[in-house]
Amino acid sequence: MSAISPVLSLLLAFASAALLCWRFIAPDSLFHVLDHPGDRSLHHRATPRSGGVAIVIAILSGWAVALVTDALALNEMLAWSSGGVVLLAAVGAVDDRFDLSPLKRLLAQVLAAFLLLGAGLVPERLQLPGLALSMPCWLAFGFTLLFVLWMTNLYNFMDGMDGFAGGMAVAGFGVMAWLGWRGGDAGFALASLMVASACAGFLLFNFPPARIFMGDAGSPVLGYLAAAFMLQAQRENLFPLWIGVLIFSPFIVDATYTLLRRLLAGKRVWQAHREHVYQRLVQSGWSHRRTVSWSYLLMLAVGGSAVMALNLKPAVQWSILLFWMLGYLAIILLTGRRE
Repeated sequence: MSAISPVLSLLLAFASAALLCWRFIAPDSLFHVLDHPGDRSLHHRATPRSGGVAIVIAILSGWAVALVTDALALNEMLAWSSGGVVLLAAVGAVDDRFDLSPLKRLLAQVLAAFLLLGAGLVPERLQLPGLALSMPCWLAFGFTLLFVLWMTNLYNFMDGMDGFAGGMAVAGFGVMAWLGWRGGDAGFALASLMVASACAGFLLFNFPPARIFMGDAGSPVLGYLAAAFMLQAQRENLFPLWIGVLIFSPFIVDATYTLLRRLLAGKRVWQAHREHVYQRLVQSGWSHRRTVSWSYLLMLAVGGSAVMALNLKPAVQWSILLFWMLGYLAIILLTGRRE
């Protein structure tokens, strides 16, 4: 394998995502599907929402070139997750144009999740700092299914502000790539970095003020891939699942807190809304750019702490987790006070 092959694959993912986004912005493009603002939107003008199609094409193209040039070796995770990516992207693209029912979207997500189960990405035990809790087979399968479904949906829930979901993907998959490389798995690192590279190309047109959105063809795919890479990392002993959850905790905490808050208020959790912490910050007067810039700092800080925590003693790891629990609680309380 030539040393330049991984670089070319990454450049292809970045460039193809950027070029396709540029093309989809044009009104004469087949994928020029507009997202019209509504009562629950943060944007104020109709904007194309087909950036996810560009991201998916860029990721799969980069992976394909890397496989052909032997920069990547085909494994079960890549093979099965690629099928799930295609399925979710196709259903999402149709949903962006025709508004599918939540049940139809959920059925597609369940099928995609079962593809990861078929790849064997089912943890035999739940790892926490200093602990390894064994799970019976039925519980492990149920846990994995719910985890993949929640990651798939929460990423879709959180895709509601310019530059937000793309930035989390660049930071999250970039950190996982670093951990994979540090753990000696260059293939995992390259495949993960390819996702970050494609999302970076998309961000050229999505950073505030956005000229294109990710749409349902992109955000569920990124959540799905985040779950797949976390499960693969645990199986290959690159890092435990809780490290991956910490890396993506800016999205996981906001989405989970908002869901529980709406459930307790008796609201329909599947309906669109503007109650996420980041949305409340924008509505309280922060600009999109200010909110997303501070979010990037949070993502980098969390990712950096995850990298440092990996090889520390369990007591220190628990201290880091407690620090972020208190930090997120402070963010939630301060947001409410600002409102």
